[in-house]
Amino acid sequence: MLMIRFARRGKKNKPFYRVVVAEKARDLFGKALEIVGHYNPTSSPKECVLDVERIRYWLSKGAKASPSVHNLLIKQNMIEGKKIQKTIKKKEKK
Repeated sequence: MLMIRFARRGKKNKPFYRVVVAEKARDLFGKALEIVGHYNPTSSPKECVLDVERIRYWLSKGAKASPSVHNLLIKQNMIEGKKIQKTIKKKEKK
C-alpha cells in the first residue's frame, strides 16, 4: 500500500521533513518512489512547499496520506475534510 508521509531529515533539534510517496512497510531512510514536497517547521514562518499536481495524482491512484500529512494538506487547502487525531503509542515500563 502506498503512503504519502514525512521523511525526517536535518540535524539534531533542527528537523525538516520531505513529503514522500513510498510503500508503507519501507524504511523512510531508504528509497522513496517520489519526493513531492518539503516542510520546515523550525523556520519562521513555517515553510511548506508541495507539488499539488503530483500529490493529487498519487491520491487518485489510491495512495493514502498519513495523519500528519493529511492535516497539512487540509491546512494548505489542497483537500477538504476534518483533521485526523494522531495516535501516539506509549512505551511500556519494564
